[in-house]
Amino acid sequence: MEKLIEFFNHPFFIIVGGISTVIALGGFVFVVYTIIKGVLPVWIRLGKGLSNKKIAIYAEKEFDDFKDLLVDSGLFNKKNIEKVTGSSLSKGERHTMMLVNYNEFDDKINDILNFKKDSDSLIVYVSNGVRVPQNIMDNINNHRNSIVVTFRGRLLNDIVTSLITTSYEQK
Repeated sequence: MEKLIEFFNHPFFIIVGGISTVIALGGFVFVVYTIIKGVLPVWIRLGKGLSNKKIAIYAEKEFDDFKDLLVDSGLFNKKNIEKVTGSSLSKGERHTMMLVNYNEFDDKINDILNFKKDSDSLIVYVSNGVRVPQNIMDNINNHRNSIVVTFRGRLLNDIVTSLITTSYEQK
């Protein structure tokens, strides 16, 4: 046993051990730096978005379905979801996220786009099988942070993605 200890006390092993320790510590510092600079800001933005961001839902008949979809996910508070009707379109202007049911607001999409700020997100839900005219699709496409969704499961994913990517000014 003593010969084994003496063998590993050779200067070669001491130098290799020291170099390996320095590399391991450098790698650890790099990983911590990468997490702080890359992942932590995304977590903070998502946390702020989930707790603070108010969502305007442009829907009348299906409002409860959309609200339940968001609340049942466990990610959103009821108090952060507001109903916007056809007679009060400008109410959505103060929200940084707008969810529009195309089936009910197909004739008001251009008005909604006029209320949308460049930094706000707009998600247009189109029921599967409904055809959106190309001029409306082009108009939606010309606005930043605008998404057209045809599946409710995808809708929730796009809302969370929009929370991360849009601005966080206090409104």
